[in-house]
Amino acid sequence: MAISVRQPDPHLPAAAGPSDEDLLRRVAAGDELAFATLVHRHEREVFGYLRRYLGDAQQAEDVFQATFLRVHQKRSQFIEGRRFRPWLYAIATHQAIDFQRRNRRHRMASLDKRAAGSEAALIDSVADRQAFSDEALESAEAATWVRSAVERLPHKLRDTLDLVYRRGLKHREAAALLGIPVGTVKSRIANALGRLHRASLRGCGRPAFR
Repeated sequence: MAISVRQPDPHLPAAAGPSDEDLLRRVAAGDELAFATLVHRHEREVFGYLRRYLGDAQQAEDVFQATFLRVHQKRSQFIEGRRFRPWLYAIATHQAIDFQRRNRRHRMASLDKRAAGSEAALIDSVADRQAFSDEALESAEAATWVRSAVERLPHKLRDTLDLVYRRGLKHREAAALLGIPVGTVKSRIANALGRLHRASLRGCGRPAFR
């Protein structure tokens, strides 16, 4: 089933439009125009998220189609009172993970590239806070330390850091996926980098967290 996007009713002002949750209820009742409206409303942002996650536009298109197909299939299983956006991003992420598992060879090659970039980004971020000496940054031990130190972070901080630095999500995308405010994402990132900074001051080879 290919997702065919139709424009929403032009006579309906965007600001006065129904909520995502209302649209999904209409979809569950058989309103296909409501489904097209949902796709149109989220297509650019979800596709951008998947392209960053997978690192390939064609793969992102395939997973985008699978994501909204899954939304349509599970439309009657949406729990009343939940927010649609985190649910949508959870489906998109699960579909991306399944796609990567089916394409393990490509996944391993792309992960190596993203891992190298994410380690460099983390080192740069901590370095901006004077977390490492110049000598330490020049050493391969710094990258090893970062991996070890990140693993020691509390899981909420580690997961948020992973989404933003390793997966390349914007703060608002990470917030939508985790179901938390954007401000909480930013505070978790700051907290995580602060812990890395303090741990590095205690010795680059001995990260320690309380």
